[in-house]
Amino acid sequence: MRTFSHFACIDWSGARTERPKGIAVAVAGPEGPPALIAPDPHWSRADVLDWLLHVADSRQDMLVGFDLSMALPFFDKGRYFPEWAECPADAKSLWRQIDRIARDDPHLNVTSFLEHPQARRHFRHGRGRVGDLFTGSTGRLRRVEQYQRETGQANSASCFNLVGAAQVGKSSLTGMRLLHQLDGAIPVWPFDPVPAHGPVIVEIYTTVAALAAGQPKGRSKVRDRAGLKRALTRLNTPIPARLARYDDHSTDALITAAWMKQAAANPALWNPSVLTREIAQKEGWTFGVV
Repeated sequence: MRTFSHFACIDWSGARTERPKGIAVAVAGPEGPPALIAPDPHWSRADVLDWLLHVADSRQDMLVGFDLSMALPFFDKGRYFPEWAECPADAKSLWRQIDRIARDDPHLNVTSFLEHPQARRHFRHGRGRVGDLFTGSTGRLRRVEQYQRETGQANSASCFNLVGAAQVGKSSLTGMRLLHQLDGAIPVWPFDPVPAHGPVIVEIYTTVAALAAGQPKGRSKVRDRAGLKRALTRLNTPIPARLARYDDHSTDALITAAWMKQAAANPALWNPSVLTREIAQKEGWTFGVV
C-alpha cells in the first residue's frame, strides 16, 4: 500500500476574479496540526498551479486533494456533449478541449468555453438562460455522483448547473484547465496509475471529510474555532493556532487535510467496488466514496 508523508487539501473556486477569496490550501505533515498556506493577499489559480509544479519538482510524497469534479458526466448519454461533433472521448481530452477554447481567458477562467455555441447548450447559466440540452431539474450527474446519492454518502451537485451558491460547475471547469496545464507533472488518480513515490492528486468532496469528523448531514460547514476544535478532535488531530478568520473555505481545507492523513491508508478507498477502468478514464471518481 502506497504511503504519503504530507496531505494537502485545496478548497477551490470558480470565481472570475484573479484572487478569489474562496481558495484555501491546508497541509497536514507527519506531526503537529494541519496548517493553512496563506499568500498575501489571497491565492490565485496561477499561484496554485505554480505551487503544484514546485511540489512536483520536489518529488515530495504528498497526497493532494482538490475539491472539484474532474470530469463531466459521460455514461448517462454516452457522450459528454450530445450533438457536438467535436465531443472528447475521455477526461484528459475534455481537459484539453476546455483549456484550448478558453486559452485567452485570464486567471484560468472558462467564460469563452461556456459561451461556445455548442458548449453553452448543455449548461444552466445565470439570469434565466438555460441551454436547450440541459437535462432535468438539477442537471446530469456522473456515476460517482449518482452513487453518492444512492448510498447517502454525499449529495453532489451537477457540473452543468452554473446557478446558485452551491453550484460547482465553474470551479470544476477551471480546475480542469489547471489539470491540463499541469501536463502530467503530478499523476491524477484514478486517471493515472499511482506511482511508488512522489505526489499524487485526487478529487475529494469536503462533505465526506466533514461527516467523518462528526458534522451532521446538511450542516457540514464549520465557521468558528469551537467547531473546528470538535471536528479535529474527532479526527485525533491537534488544533492549529487561532485563525485570522474562520470562514468555511479555511476550515474545510484544514478538516479535509486531517481526514486525508487518516483515510489514505485505507486500501478500500483506492479500490471502490463499482469503479471500473472505463469509469476511471471517462468520469473519474471521488476519493473516499466506496
